[in-house]
Formats: sequence, structure tokens, C-alpha cells
Amino acid sequence: MEVKFTSLSSKAISPAPLKALSSEAESLSFPTSEPTKQQQLLPLRIIPGDYGLPFFGAIKDRLEYFYSDGGRNEFFRSRQQKYNSTIFRANMPPGPFVASDPKVIVLLDGKSFPVLFDLTKVEKKDLFTGTYMPSTNLTGGYRILSYLDPSEPKHEKLKHLIFFLLKSRSNNIIPQFHSNYTDLFDSLDRELSKNGKASFSGNDQTAFTFLCRAFYGTDPKDTSLGSDGPSLVQKWVLFNLSPELSLGLPKFIEDPILHTFRLPSIFVKSDYKRLYDFFYGSAGFVLEEAERQGISRDEACHNILFATCFNTFGGVKIFFPALMKWIGGPGNKELHSRLAQEIRSAVKSNGGEVTIATMEEMLLMKSVVYETFRIDPPVPLQYAKAKQDMVIENHENSFQVKKGEMLFGFQPFATKDPKIFERAEEFVGDRFLGEEGEKLLKYVLWSNGPETESPSVRNKQCPGKDFVVLVSRLLVVEMFLRYDSFEVEATKSALGYDVNFISLAKATS
Repeated sequence: MEVKFTSLSSKAISPAPLKALSSEAESLSFPTSEPTKQQQLLPLRIIPGDYGLPFFGAIKDRLEYFYSDGGRNEFFRSRQQKYNSTIFRANMPPGPFVASDPKVIVLLDGKSFPVLFDLTKVEKKDLFTGTYMPSTNLTGGYRILSYLDPSEPKHEKLKHLIFFLLKSRSNNIIPQFHSNYTDLFDSLDRELSKNGKASFSGNDQTAFTFLCRAFYGTDPKDTSLGSDGPSLVQKWVLFNLSPELSLGLPKFIEDPILHTFRLPSIFVKSDYKRLYDFFYGSAGFVLEEAERQGISRDEACHNILFATCFNTFGGVKIFFPALMKWIGGPGNKELHSRLAQEIRSAVKSNGGEVTIATMEEMLLMKSVVYETFRIDPPVPLQYAKAKQDMVIENHENSFQVKKGEMLFGFQPFATKDPKIFERAEEFVGDRFLGEEGEKLLKYVLWSNGPETESPSVRNKQCPGKDFVVLVSRLLVVEMFLRYDSFEVEATKSALGYDVNFISLAKATS
């Protein structure tokens, strides 16, 4: 079957699935965990847990978070069991000497979690990375969009600029994705044939090239950046996130270096300058739009660099291997057969074209992508600060929160809440099919907001939410147009998974 990968401007495209690619969404009101006056308040309970001794309690919690058996999942699970509550107090890393105040109220269930998105009750200023904020020396001296609260004047201008970029280049996304990922799959086929397995690590270079070509019309290999982009980004991200990462080193080495003091930004300055120069030279049309909006070209360049490299490339680097892990795990052959049949049938019935409208017909494929976002969200940690006294609820109790207290949500627990999802710990590819399945989408929260809502200049939902959903769907479509089935081996890494393909069965129909 001949397949055509059509730009987003195809007459067959419905604009509804990708609101952020066409215009900024209207102001939204997110669900809140605080009951209305008409609702009966659940029994009031004092928030359990404590922060231990000053200074030492934070270090104790940090060591348990990173180095106890079971890692951070066990850190939260053991406290949930100890306090018999999904809401409790704890210290979050990094603590001394990077973060001045590590105290948080932990939210682990799907009912309380949405308060993190309710901007009438919480603020998001400088909370993108949690209880600490990386030095602005890592971002050209600017507080980037991700660290701004919507109440700050520049938030609207900068988020509008990201929407402009997405809309302006939307026609390039599907064709460029097909071109770049066809090259990746060709290399996987050759490597598997030669070695008996094939690493998905090439996704990093492929994703970076795709994003640069789709958004800016420039192949980095044709510039002085060459093929160094992914490694430069990875090093720069490490300097931003080191206080909350573990690289698997012995704790007596890793904890002092990564978690106790900040890595000096001077060591990544020249690498960041190479990235900056690439974007400054490639994104002229975005920088011109920024000037029209009253944003300097310099500040705009640092923001689109961050949005492209940290937010988007970082998300794809983490999520695409997760997608392959969950779909390509053992025992999924029946799911593969259903996906291949659905995807090929939809493409064939639409004249061999892959468009957004075509993919909207692939209900199982869409469910599989949503299920991966649910079970393995690419951004697991989310923070907000109470800007007023309020009451929050889990399934059993209500709790009083004081103005100024930090709220922290661990999303992998909230999106596996057994009181919301049946078989919550299992990957169920068709979970979101049908009317009842669609009702569960409001509990898919990976984008800093419910999946049923859209990003706008007045909220903190990821501006590229719909773009990430689109390219994730495209990856699954590409896989099952090319292969009947595949199987992978996956091991945990500092940022997601290392994935190896151990079989790739070419399409037979």
C-alpha cells in the first residue's frame, strides 16, 4: 500500500484535535480538589507526617529518596502506608544546600492532584523544577517561560510566541516526521539484521533533527552544530536537573556532587552558546515576531531554545522509549495485530494519506498513546504553592492547607490511583475506548493539566501538549505501517529507559 504523509493543512484535517497548533485556547477553569459549599465535606484530618529536625531531616529524606531499596517509589509508598493517607508531609530533594526550604505536602491520589492546576488557589512562580530553581546563568540570565506564573506580564507574551511557532510550522510536522523516522527505522533494520538486536538510542539524534527541520527548516548537520546537538542538550539539562537526578553512582560520590551543591554553570557555558548560536541563526521568523510583541530577540532566542531542547526534545527523548517499552513488551502480539489492522485500514480508506483526520479514526491507537502517558508520565513531579488558605480532599478525608505551603504531586501514583482506574498498575491498551474510557481522560495529567483541557496563555499547561500527542501517535502509526509486530528489552536509566529491539517483523499486508 502506498502511503502519503500529508501536511497539517490538508483539506481532510479537522482542527479540533490540535487546538494549540491553530490558536491559543480560551481561558480554562481546571477542576479543583476543594469541595463547593453544596458538597458535603469529608472528615477533617490533620495532615500526617513531619519534616524531622531542621537541616538533618531534609538530608535524611533525600538519602532515602535516592538510595533506599525501591527508590523514590518506595519512598512515597512506605510513607503512604505508614500514615494510611495519600496526603502527608515530607521533605523533597534536594534540600541543603541547594534548596532553602524542602518542606512539601505530598499528593499521591487522582482526586487531590488537580489542585496543582487551579490557578485561583495556587501559584507556579519559579516552581518548574520544584523546591529549587536552576541558575539563570544556564538560560542567558532570563527567567524562562516555564518558571513564570501566568499572573506575570511576560508569561502571556512568551507563551503566545510558542503558539506562533507551532502554528507557523504546522504544515511541516507530518512530512518531516515521516522522513526522519523512516531513516531511523532503516538503520534499526540493518542493525538488527547484523547484531541480533538494535538500540533505540538513535531516537535522540532523529528527534533533534526532526524538531529542527520541522520548526526551523534547518538541518543541524548542515551547520556548525553538526551532530552534536543531542549530547550538548543532555549535558546542559544535567546541569539544570542534577539536584533531582540519580545517575546510579555510589551515594558517597553522587550525593555531594549532584545534590548538595549546584554544578557550576561555567562548565556548560560554551556548549550552551553553540546551541544558542544555532537557534539564533535558524529562527529568524520567530525572533521577528518576538520583536513585534515587544520581546527582545535575545530573550526570545533563549526561550525557544528552552522550549525546543528542554521541553520538547527532552519530552520526546523520555517518552518515545517509554512508548516502545509498553507497546513492545512481551504478551502484546494480539494488541499489535489489532493496531496494525486499525491503522492500515484507516489509512487505506483515506486514500493512503496519513493526516490528523485519518489518525482521529484510529481509536485503539489513540488509547494506547493515552495509556502510556497515564502509566509512565514523562514529567512525574509537579509543584504549586498555596496562595490562600484552603481545604483539599483525597478519597477519604479533607485537609487544611495554609497560604504559602508548597504542594507536591507525584504523578505516577496519581495516574495509577486504584480508586479511579481498574487494574491501575497494568498497561491496558484499550483502556480509553468507548464512552466510559473517554471519561477517564481527565485523569491523564502528564501535560500539567488534564488531557481533556487545552493550553492557553492563562494557564500553565504545556504549550506543546497537542504537538507531543501528535508525534507520539505518528510514531505508533509509522511502526505499524512498517511492522506487523515488534519486541523490545528495556532497562531503567536516569532519564527514562534504554530500549533495544530484539525483533521487528516486517508488515505482510
